Amino acid sequence: MALSKNRIKYIRSLELKKNRKAEKVFLAEGPKLVGDLLGHFNCRFLVATAEWISAHRELPIEEVNEVSEEELSRVSFLKTPQQVLGVFEQPDEIFDVSVINHSLCLALDDVQDPGNLGTIIRLADWFGIEHIFCSLNTVDVYNPKTIQATMGGIARVKLYYTSLPGLISSLKDTPVYGTFLDGENIYSQPLSAHGLIVMGNEGNGISKEIKRLINRKLYIPNYPSNRETSESLNVAIATAVVCAEFRRQAASL
Repeated sequence: MALSKNRIKYIRSLELKKNRKAEKVFLAEGPKLVGDLLGHFNCRFLVATAEWISAHRELPIEEVNEVSEEELSRVSFLKTPQQVLGVFEQPDEIFDVSVINHSLCLALDDVQDPGNLGTIIRLADWFGIEHIFCSLNTVDVYNPKTIQATMGGIARVKLYYTSLPGLISSLKDTPVYGTFLDGENIYSQPLSAHGLIVMGNEGNGISKEIKRLINRKLYIPNYPSNRETSESLNVAIATAVVCAEFRRQAASL
């Protein structure tokens, strides 16, 4: 099936959050990413080159639009189109706070950059963290840039958008961690195998409202401690450091 002008217009419209939300869909591009997502999300349709279609004839996708490389570039959100673009249905995730009581979870307090969110999802996938709770002002997980940056992690990590103050207040005695300049050295603190790790906004860090609710304040020390260094770490890099130490301690038990 060829790609109609209306279909091109529809795909391009999904760059906007309001249209993705109205249609309950999202975009993914590239053989690896699309291949990872096909087994986890319902696929509305694919746009692909003859080469890709020929190599994947066994896939049970009802609608596949065959296009040339030039035609694919008209709908692609990448600088260099990668053979295939898929439109997938957004899942209806069941909000379950109880997972925090028996597993390690992340919370994101107004993370704004799509690339940072995607990278954090990829990191969560790597470290076996299956649930991320996002503030209502955190960037949309279905932003095309976010989806691409997850590198397939979105297939295995569930995200929920909620009021973080309300969520954290309901946890009672559950460990809630956050990183601060006045926190305790993360490498000298015993870290729980379950609980919530809060990561803050790129420019402002964790908000004052959330900070009051955190009962385990951590600090990622620079090295050596007396050396002049950068003011702070990128939120995705800080997430990697924190998650790595949590898993290191868990593995040593």
